[in-house]
Amino acid sequence: MKFYEYNAKEIFKKEGIPTPKGGVARTPDEVEKIAKRLGKPVAIKSQILTGGRGKAGGIKFAENPESAYKISGELLSSPIRGETVEMVLVEEKIPIEREFYIGIIVDRTMKKPLIMASSEGGVEIEELAREHPEKIVKYYINPLEEFLPYEAREIARKMGMQGKLIGQVGGIIWRLYNLFKKYDALLAEINPLVLSKDNLIAVDAKLEVDDDAIFRHPELREQEEYESSEFAFVKLDGNIAVIGNGAGLTLTAMDLIKLQGGEPATFLDIGGGASPDIIKKALNLVISYPDVDVVFLNVLGGITRADDVAKGVVEALKDADRDVPLVIRLTGTNEEEGQRILKEAGIPFETSLEKAAAKAVEIARGL
Repeated sequence: MKFYEYNAKEIFKKEGIPTPKGGVARTPDEVEKIAKRLGKPVAIKSQILTGGRGKAGGIKFAENPESAYKISGELLSSPIRGETVEMVLVEEKIPIEREFYIGIIVDRTMKKPLIMASSEGGVEIEELAREHPEKIVKYYINPLEEFLPYEAREIARKMGMQGKLIGQVGGIIWRLYNLFKKYDALLAEINPLVLSKDNLIAVDAKLEVDDDAIFRHPELREQEEYESSEFAFVKLDGNIAVIGNGAGLTLTAMDLIKLQGGEPATFLDIGGGASPDIIKKALNLVISYPDVDVVFLNVLGGITRADDVAKGVVEALKDADRDVPLVIRLTGTNEEEGQRILKEAGIPFETSLEKAAAKAVEIARGL
Protein backbone atom coordinates (compact mmCIF):
# COMPACT_ATOMS: atom_id res chain seq x y z
CA MET A 1 0.00 0.00 0.00
CA LYS A 2 1.54 3.26 -1.16
CA PHE A 3 0.68 6.52 0.55
CA TYR A 4 0.46 9.95 -0.94
CA GLU A 5 3.03 12.36 0.45
CA TYR A 6 0.59 14.20 2.68
CA ASN A 7 -0.68 10.93 4.20
CA ALA A 8 2.90 9.83 4.85
CA LYS A 9 3.70 13.17 6.48
CA GLU A 10 0.74 12.84 8.83
CA ILE A 11 2.20 9.54 10.04
CA PHE A 12 5.75 10.93 10.19
CA LYS A 13 4.57 13.88 12.28
CA LYS A 14 2.66 11.55 14.60
CA GLU A 15 5.87 9.59 15.17
CA GLY A 16 7.91 12.68 16.05
CA ILE A 17 9.45 13.62 12.68
CA PRO A 18 9.00 17.35 11.93
CA THR A 19 7.29 18.27 8.66
CA PRO A 20 6.36 21.65 7.09
CA LYS A 21 3.06 23.34 7.92
CA GLY A 22 0.45 23.12 5.21
CA GLY A 23 -2.67 21.46 3.92
CA VAL A 24 -4.22 19.53 1.02
CA ALA A 25 -6.29 21.25 -1.66
CA ARG A 26 -8.33 20.08 -4.62
CA THR A 27 -9.23 23.46 -6.12
CA PRO A 28 -7.34 26.73 -6.72
CA ASP A 29 -9.65 28.46 -4.21
CA GLU A 30 -8.60 26.00 -1.50
CA VAL A 31 -4.94 26.51 -2.44
CA GLU A 32 -5.32 30.29 -2.11
CA LYS A 33 -6.95 29.95 1.33
CA ILE A 34 -4.14 27.75 2.63
CA ALA A 35 -1.50 30.13 1.24
CA LYS A 36 -3.22 33.07 2.97
CA ARG A 37 -3.33 31.14 6.24
CA LEU A 38 0.36 30.31 6.05
CA GLY A 39 1.22 33.93 5.25
CA LYS A 40 4.51 33.19 3.49
CA PRO A 41 5.87 31.78 0.20
CA VAL A 42 4.59 28.25 -0.43
CA ALA A 43 5.48 25.05 -2.24
CA ILE A 44 2.68 23.51 -4.31
CA LYS A 45 3.28 19.77 -4.69
CA SER A 46 1.33 17.42 -6.95
CA GLN A 47 0.05 14.40 -5.02
CA ILE A 48 0.84 11.42 -7.22
CA LEU A 49 2.40 8.03 -6.50
CA THR A 50 4.91 7.99 -9.35
CA GLY A 51 8.46 9.15 -8.64
CA GLY A 52 10.30 11.93 -10.44
CA ARG A 53 7.51 14.51 -10.18
CA GLY A 54 9.95 17.34 -9.42
CA LYS A 55 11.83 16.90 -12.69
CA ALA A 56 8.50 16.51 -14.51
CA GLY A 57 7.24 19.90 -13.30
CA GLY A 58 4.99 18.56 -10.55
CA ILE A 59 6.37 20.85 -7.83
CA LYS A 60 6.02 24.64 -8.08
CA PHE A 61 6.65 27.60 -5.78
CA ALA A 62 4.54 30.71 -5.21
CA GLU A 63 5.46 33.95 -3.46
CA ASN A 64 1.88 35.00 -2.63
CA PRO A 65 -1.69 33.61 -2.52
CA GLU A 66 -2.60 35.08 -5.92
CA SER A 67 0.35 33.37 -7.58
CA ALA A 68 -0.49 30.14 -5.71
CA TYR A 69 -4.03 30.28 -7.15
CA LYS A 70 -2.73 30.65 -10.70
CA ILE A 71 -0.04 27.96 -10.45
CA SER A 72 -2.36 25.41 -8.84
CA GLY A 73 -4.86 25.97 -11.64
CA GLU A 74 -2.17 24.84 -14.08
CA LEU A 75 -1.20 21.80 -11.98
CA LEU A 76 -4.62 20.44 -11.04
CA SER A 77 -6.01 18.03 -13.66
CA SER A 78 -2.71 18.06 -15.55
CA PRO A 79 -0.87 14.80 -16.37
CA ILE A 80 2.39 14.21 -14.47
CA ARG A 81 4.31 10.98 -15.12
CA GLY A 82 1.17 9.35 -16.47
CA GLU A 83 -1.03 10.29 -13.48
CA THR A 84 -3.65 13.00 -13.38
CA VAL A 85 -3.12 15.49 -10.55
CA GLU A 86 -6.32 15.55 -8.52
CA MET A 87 -4.94 17.26 -5.41
CA VAL A 88 -1.93 19.25 -4.28
CA LEU A 89 -0.12 19.68 -0.99
CA VAL A 90 0.39 23.36 -0.13
CA GLU A 91 3.22 23.90 2.36
CA GLU A 92 5.37 26.69 3.68
CA LYS A 93 8.49 27.08 1.57
CA ILE A 94 11.40 26.00 3.75
CA PRO A 95 14.72 27.94 3.53
CA ILE A 96 17.37 25.30 2.85
CA GLU A 97 20.86 25.37 4.36
CA ARG A 98 21.72 21.71 3.76
CA GLU A 99 19.95 18.63 2.36
CA PHE A 100 20.31 15.04 3.59
CA TYR A 101 18.87 11.71 2.51
CA ILE A 102 17.55 8.92 4.76
CA GLY A 103 15.79 5.82 3.45
CA ILE A 104 14.92 2.39 4.82
CA ILE A 105 14.01 -0.63 2.70
CA VAL A 106 13.79 -4.40 3.10
CA ASP A 107 16.86 -6.04 1.53
CA ARG A 108 15.38 -9.38 0.50
CA THR A 109 18.79 -10.84 -0.35
CA MET A 110 20.15 -10.18 3.15
CA LYS A 111 16.70 -10.69 4.73
CA LYS A 112 17.20 -7.58 6.84
CA PRO A 113 16.09 -3.95 6.92
CA LEU A 114 18.67 -1.67 5.32
CA ILE A 115 19.17 1.95 6.33
CA MET A 116 20.70 4.15 3.62
CA ALA A 117 21.78 7.69 4.41
CA SER A 118 23.76 10.45 2.75
CA SER A 119 24.91 13.98 3.51
CA GLU A 120 23.68 14.87 0.01
CA GLY A 121 19.94 14.66 -0.64
CA GLY A 122 17.54 15.96 -3.26
CA VAL A 123 16.36 15.01 -6.73
CA GLU A 124 19.77 13.72 -7.87
CA ILE A 125 20.06 11.03 -5.18
CA GLU A 126 19.78 8.19 -7.72
CA GLU A 127 22.63 9.61 -9.79
CA LEU A 128 24.67 10.07 -6.62
CA ALA A 129 24.14 6.43 -5.67
CA ARG A 130 25.13 5.31 -9.16
CA GLU A 131 28.16 7.56 -9.69
CA HIS A 132 29.42 7.96 -6.11
CA PRO A 133 28.23 4.94 -4.11
CA GLU A 134 30.84 5.68 -1.45
CA LYS A 135 28.73 8.69 -0.41
CA ILE A 136 25.83 6.43 0.60
CA VAL A 137 26.12 5.02 4.13
CA LYS A 138 24.55 1.55 4.43
CA TYR A 139 23.65 -0.07 7.74
CA TYR A 140 21.91 -3.44 8.14
CA ILE A 141 19.70 -4.09 11.16
CA ASN A 142 18.97 -7.39 12.83
CA PRO A 143 15.14 -7.34 12.98
CA LEU A 144 15.20 -9.60 16.05
CA GLU A 145 17.21 -7.05 18.06
CA GLU A 146 16.35 -3.55 19.23
CA PHE A 147 17.77 -0.71 17.15
CA LEU A 148 19.34 1.60 19.74
CA PRO A 149 19.82 5.39 19.57
CA TYR A 150 23.62 5.12 19.67
CA GLU A 151 23.50 3.07 16.45
CA ALA A 152 21.55 5.85 14.75
CA ARG A 153 24.10 8.40 15.96
CA GLU A 154 26.90 6.24 14.55
CA ILE A 155 25.18 6.32 11.14
CA ALA A 156 25.03 10.12 11.43
CA ARG A 157 28.77 10.23 12.17
CA LYS A 158 29.49 8.08 9.13
CA MET A 159 27.44 10.57 7.09
CA GLY A 160 29.92 13.23 8.18
CA MET A 161 27.72 14.97 10.73
CA GLN A 162 29.48 16.94 13.45
CA GLY A 163 28.55 18.59 16.72
CA LYS A 164 24.88 18.70 17.62
CA LEU A 165 23.93 17.50 14.14
CA ILE A 166 25.08 14.01 15.16
CA GLY A 167 22.32 13.80 17.74
CA GLN A 168 19.73 15.61 15.61
CA VAL A 169 20.20 13.50 12.48
CA GLY A 170 20.63 10.35 14.59
CA GLY A 171 17.31 11.10 16.28
CA ILE A 172 15.52 11.33 12.93
CA ILE A 173 17.10 8.06 11.77
CA TRP A 174 16.05 6.32 15.00
CA ARG A 175 12.45 7.58 14.74
CA LEU A 176 12.23 6.66 11.07
CA TYR A 177 13.32 3.08 11.75
CA ASN A 178 10.83 2.75 14.62
CA LEU A 179 8.12 4.00 12.25
CA PHE A 180 9.31 1.55 9.58
CA LYS A 181 9.06 -1.36 12.02
CA LYS A 182 5.83 -0.26 13.68
CA TYR A 183 3.89 -0.01 10.42
CA ASP A 184 5.36 -3.10 8.69
CA ALA A 185 6.79 -0.87 5.98
CA LEU A 186 8.57 -1.91 2.81
CA LEU A 187 9.87 1.63 2.31
CA ALA A 188 10.21 4.70 4.52
CA GLU A 189 12.12 7.60 3.02
CA ILE A 190 12.91 11.27 3.63
CA ASN A 191 14.39 13.04 0.61
CA PRO A 192 15.35 15.64 1.38
CA LEU A 193 15.73 16.01 5.11
CA VAL A 194 16.46 19.73 5.31
CA LEU A 195 18.52 21.71 7.79
CA SER A 196 16.85 25.12 8.16
CA LYS A 197 17.77 27.60 10.91
CA ASP A 198 19.15 24.82 13.15
CA ASN A 199 16.01 22.70 12.66
CA LEU A 200 15.66 19.44 10.75
CA ILE A 201 12.49 19.12 8.65
CA ALA A 202 11.26 16.27 6.44
CA VAL A 203 10.43 18.27 3.32
CA ASP A 204 9.36 15.10 1.48
CA ALA A 205 8.12 11.75 2.78
CA LYS A 206 7.48 8.37 1.23
CA LEU A 207 5.84 5.39 2.89
CA GLU A 208 4.89 2.00 1.50
CA VAL A 209 3.36 -0.63 3.78
CA ASP A 210 3.26 -4.38 3.11
CA ASP A 211 -0.21 -5.25 1.79
CA ASP A 212 -0.10 -8.57 3.67
CA ALA A 213 0.32 -6.71 6.98
CA ILE A 214 -2.37 -4.09 6.51
CA PHE A 215 -4.88 -6.08 8.61
CA ARG A 216 -2.72 -5.17 11.61
CA HIS A 217 -3.15 -1.46 10.91
CA PRO A 218 -6.85 -0.63 10.48
CA GLU A 219 -6.05 3.02 11.24
CA LEU A 220 -4.17 3.25 7.95
CA ARG A 221 -7.22 2.24 5.95
CA GLU A 222 -9.08 5.08 7.62
CA GLN A 223 -6.76 7.65 6.07
CA GLU A 224 -8.67 10.04 3.84
CA GLU A 225 -6.64 8.96 0.82
CA TYR A 226 -4.52 5.89 0.29
CA GLU A 227 -3.96 3.56 -2.61
CA SER A 228 -2.89 -0.06 -2.51
CA SER A 229 -0.27 -1.26 -4.95
CA GLU A 230 -1.91 -1.86 -8.33
CA PHE A 231 0.90 -4.07 -9.58
CA ALA A 232 4.08 -5.72 -8.38
CA PHE A 233 7.09 -3.68 -9.43
CA VAL A 234 10.86 -3.95 -8.99
CA LYS A 235 13.38 -1.60 -10.62
CA LEU A 236 16.46 -3.34 -12.05
CA ASP A 237 19.73 -2.22 -13.65
CA GLY A 238 19.17 -3.04 -17.36
CA ASN A 239 17.64 -1.02 -20.19
CA ILE A 240 14.71 -3.23 -21.33
CA ALA A 241 11.60 -2.75 -19.20
CA VAL A 242 9.62 -5.98 -18.85
CA ILE A 243 5.86 -6.00 -18.16
CA GLY A 244 3.73 -9.15 -17.96
CA ASN A 245 0.33 -10.31 -16.73
CA GLY A 246 1.42 -12.74 -14.04
CA ALA A 247 4.68 -13.27 -12.18
CA GLY A 248 5.52 -16.39 -14.17
CA LEU A 249 5.01 -14.73 -17.55
CA THR A 250 7.02 -11.71 -16.46
CA LEU A 251 9.90 -13.83 -15.17
CA THR A 252 9.84 -15.95 -18.33
CA ALA A 253 10.10 -12.82 -20.45
CA MET A 254 13.01 -11.64 -18.32
CA ASP A 255 14.77 -15.00 -18.73
CA LEU A 256 14.39 -14.82 -22.51
CA ILE A 257 15.74 -11.26 -22.54
CA LYS A 258 18.81 -12.50 -20.61
CA LEU A 259 19.13 -15.53 -22.90
CA GLN A 260 19.28 -13.21 -25.91
CA GLY A 261 22.02 -11.14 -24.24
CA GLY A 262 19.83 -8.28 -23.01
CA GLU A 263 19.34 -6.84 -19.53
CA PRO A 264 15.90 -6.30 -17.90
CA ALA A 265 15.29 -2.84 -16.46
CA THR A 266 12.11 -3.72 -14.57
CA PHE A 267 9.95 -6.52 -13.27
CA LEU A 268 6.35 -5.33 -13.48
CA ASP A 269 3.47 -7.75 -13.01
CA ILE A 270 0.09 -6.19 -13.85
CA GLY A 271 -1.67 -9.31 -12.55
CA GLY A 272 -4.85 -10.90 -13.89
CA GLY A 273 -7.77 -8.89 -15.22
CA ALA A 274 -5.81 -5.65 -15.64
CA SER A 275 -7.89 -2.76 -17.01
CA PRO A 276 -6.80 -0.36 -19.76
CA ASP A 277 -6.08 2.19 -17.01
CA ILE A 278 -3.69 -0.21 -15.24
CA ILE A 279 -1.91 -0.94 -18.53
CA LYS A 280 -1.55 2.79 -19.13
CA LYS A 281 -0.17 3.42 -15.64
CA ALA A 282 2.29 0.53 -15.94
CA LEU A 283 3.64 1.76 -19.28
CA ASN A 284 3.92 5.34 -18.08
CA LEU A 285 5.76 4.19 -14.96
CA VAL A 286 8.49 2.29 -16.79
CA ILE A 287 8.80 4.95 -19.50
CA SER A 288 9.43 7.56 -16.79
CA TYR A 289 12.84 5.98 -16.06
CA PRO A 290 15.49 7.58 -18.31
CA ASP A 291 17.59 4.39 -18.47
CA VAL A 292 14.73 2.44 -20.11
CA ASP A 293 15.42 2.24 -23.86
CA VAL A 294 12.86 -0.42 -24.83
CA VAL A 295 9.62 -1.72 -23.28
CA PHE A 296 8.71 -5.41 -23.67
CA LEU A 297 5.04 -6.11 -22.90
CA ASN A 298 4.28 -9.84 -22.62
CA VAL A 299 0.55 -10.66 -22.39
CA LEU A 300 -1.03 -14.09 -22.60
CA GLY A 301 -4.71 -13.29 -22.19
CA GLY A 302 -6.69 -15.34 -19.72
CA ILE A 303 -8.57 -13.21 -17.21
CA THR A 304 -6.71 -10.29 -18.77
CA ARG A 305 -8.35 -9.45 -22.10
CA ALA A 306 -6.14 -8.67 -25.08
CA ASP A 307 -8.45 -5.87 -26.24
CA ASP A 308 -8.20 -4.14 -22.85
CA VAL A 309 -4.42 -4.37 -23.09
CA ALA A 310 -4.45 -2.87 -26.59
CA LYS A 311 -6.68 0.01 -25.50
CA GLY A 312 -4.37 0.77 -22.58
CA VAL A 313 -1.32 0.72 -24.86
CA VAL A 314 -2.90 3.13 -27.34
CA GLU A 315 -3.92 5.57 -24.59
CA ALA A 316 -0.50 5.39 -22.92
CA LEU A 317 1.37 6.16 -26.13
CA LYS A 318 -0.85 9.20 -26.75
CA ASP A 319 0.17 10.79 -23.43
CA ALA A 320 3.70 9.40 -23.02
CA ASP A 321 6.41 11.85 -21.94
CA ARG A 322 9.06 9.96 -23.93
CA ASP A 323 9.09 8.14 -27.26
CA VAL A 324 10.34 4.68 -26.25
CA PRO A 325 10.22 1.66 -28.62
CA LEU A 326 7.55 -0.83 -27.54
CA VAL A 327 7.63 -4.55 -28.31
CA ILE A 328 4.36 -6.38 -27.64
CA ARG A 329 3.60 -10.07 -27.48
CA LEU A 330 -0.18 -10.28 -27.44
CA THR A 331 -2.26 -13.44 -27.57
CA GLY A 332 -5.10 -15.14 -25.69
CA THR A 333 -8.58 -13.95 -24.74
CA ASN A 334 -10.04 -11.54 -27.34
CA GLU A 335 -6.72 -11.56 -29.20
CA GLU A 336 -8.32 -10.82 -32.59
CA GLU A 337 -9.92 -7.64 -31.29
CA GLY A 338 -6.78 -6.61 -29.41
CA GLN A 339 -4.59 -7.16 -32.44
CA ARG A 340 -7.06 -5.21 -34.62
CA ILE A 341 -6.85 -2.23 -32.24
CA LEU A 342 -3.06 -2.28 -32.38
CA LYS A 343 -3.02 -2.59 -36.17
CA GLU A 344 -5.36 0.38 -36.60
CA ALA A 345 -3.13 2.43 -34.29
CA GLY A 346 -0.04 1.41 -36.29
CA ILE A 347 1.50 -0.44 -33.34
CA PRO A 348 3.37 -3.67 -34.28
CA PHE A 349 3.01 -6.84 -32.22
CA GLU A 350 4.12 -10.47 -32.07
CA THR A 351 2.30 -13.65 -31.03
CA SER A 352 5.53 -15.58 -30.36
CA LEU A 353 7.19 -14.88 -27.02
CA GLU A 354 10.62 -15.93 -28.32
CA LYS A 355 10.42 -13.67 -31.38
CA ALA A 356 9.22 -10.72 -29.28
CA ALA A 357 12.08 -11.12 -26.78
CA ALA A 358 14.65 -11.35 -29.58
CA LYS A 359 13.17 -8.24 -31.21
CA ALA A 360 13.34 -6.25 -27.95
CA VAL A 361 17.03 -7.12 -27.49
CA GLU A 362 17.79 -6.33 -31.14
CA ILE A 363 16.23 -2.88 -30.82
CA ALA A 364 18.09 -2.21 -27.57
CA ARG A 365 21.39 -3.14 -29.19
CA GLY A 366 20.68 -0.91 -32.15
CA LEU A 367 20.01 2.03 -29.84
